Amino acid sequence: MSEPITIRLNDREFLVACEPEERAGLLAAASYLDTKMRELRANAHSPGFDRLAVLTALSIAHELLEIRQRHESEQRVFGEGIENLRRKLASALERANMPHT
Repeated sequence: MSEPITIRLNDREFLVACEPEERAGLLAAASYLDTKMRELRANAHSPGFDRLAVLTALSIAHELLEIRQRHESEQRVFGEGIENLRRKLASALERANMPHT
């Protein structure tokens, strides 16, 4: 059952409903968002809350896309490495099973 919790973003409070098992994750996300908003606010010329929220959302979306791209690249390299190992193992097994003449 959803329960309301209060989150604080850039000195504003918001009441948000969430499931009890999601509470910790939501609070962590709100804390991260608040930190990013404060960082951007410190580097901007007094942006309004809405503009600050959009700039922060863009910044976090950019971070997410970079992480996804890096993850996909690592997965591809990992997959290629596994395939190379599979081929080497198959070749070694073939040589081991060949009759010696």
